[in-house]
Amino acid sequence: MKKSLITLALVSAFAAPVFAQSADPSKNEAAPAGPHTLTGNIGLFSSYRFRGIDQTFGQPALQGGFDYAHSSGFYLGNWNSNVSSGAGFPDGNLEMDFYGGYKAAFGDFGLDVGGIVYYYPGSEGKVLGTGASDGAVTNKEIYLGASWKFLSLKAFYSVDDYFSLRGWDSTGASTGAKTKGTYYFDLSGNFDLGDGWGINAHVGHLNLKNGYKGDYTDWKLGVTKDISGWVLGAAYIGTDAAGKCSGASDYQFYCFTNSNSENGAGGINFGTKSKDAGRDMLILSVTKAF
Repeated sequence: MKKSLITLALVSAFAAPVFAQSADPSKNEAAPAGPHTLTGNIGLFSSYRFRGIDQTFGQPALQGGFDYAHSSGFYLGNWNSNVSSGAGFPDGNLEMDFYGGYKAAFGDFGLDVGGIVYYYPGSEGKVLGTGASDGAVTNKEIYLGASWKFLSLKAFYSVDDYFSLRGWDSTGASTGAKTKGTYYFDLSGNFDLGDGWGINAHVGHLNLKNGYKGDYTDWKLGVTKDISGWVLGAAYIGTDAAGKCSGASDYQFYCFTNSNSENGAGGINFGTKSKDAGRDMLILSVTKAF
């Protein structure tokens, strides 16, 4: 009997802390999520297309950025990529985008309104037409977007000269006219097929103010596969942009050279190679969000 009492006392002594730790189950609950979210992304692409137009002369692009979002719907972000100076950025080889706005959801519907600045450090904007601004090439746009389930429609409006450009005529000569007021429509769809597979499609249209044959339509059809957080992608991209580099009867704005540089006399030294920047192309990619 005495041994049984001693044994019971020892068991109780060791068991007591266990029961004490379990007494307040709230201590085991996860802390509520805060109102701030910071995410990042990085990607490697076989070539960089912006609104369907080649930005790297067919060469690979390393891209990445960061995004901050508040639970109220407001957000800020930065995104970056290498570019070719021949894509309209004399002496520049880097794109830096800064944006901010507000998003709201209403069931299956969404709203997105904001602004974005495209900035190309080291580039020379003053050589992009009569009256073009000094300093680096920039583009400033405001946008308004709406979405429903897997579909989205967004409109962009340039509040300054479009990528620092001034207008041009059918010979390619600068008219000095402002390109402010250029707009772009983007209709896109992203559909989840399950098991990490997805398909995406896009059609867009640019109306470039005061630029001869600057308007065009672009399109994309792609597929993605998520493998442990790494997303592999393949997309076929094309446009109807005026980019013939030979055999054309008039000026073809989207025939890009492999490089552009300021020549010291207010003009541009063009590279020795040229390509149709709106040509059809298959783009391969691998991306990661974190």
